[in-house]
Amino acid sequence: MQSYTGIVQKGTRRAATLGFPTVNIPLLDGDVSGIYVARVTIGGREYPAAAFADQKRHVLEAHVLDFLDELYEKEVTIELCKKIRNDMQFSDDAPLRAAIADDIAKVRMYFTDV
Repeated sequence: MQSYTGIVQKGTRRAATLGFPTVNIPLLDGDVSGIYVARVTIGGREYPAAAFADQKRHVLEAHVLDFLDELYEKEVTIELCKKIRNDMQFSDDAPLRAAIADDIAKVRMYFTDV
């Protein structure tokens, strides 16, 4: 498992407009890409998350499940637990929204089984 710590920065807000807000930290490691089951540590507490390692923008995004607090300028750690799939391009928002929902379902199953 790989772990990344950084200060939450503002992103493009695309996932948020689809109903899946994310925390975004810089990704300096070029060895990871794709969608992952993740664990996010915020203030010493761990939360399940779906993470996207975006090599083009050098950012690691994580949708923290069942978490609504604002985290801009706070430090978080994102631990990548298991790769779900490679990144895919979507022609419009509907299939992207469905793929993210499916990824989140896989994250929930992973943490139920652990």
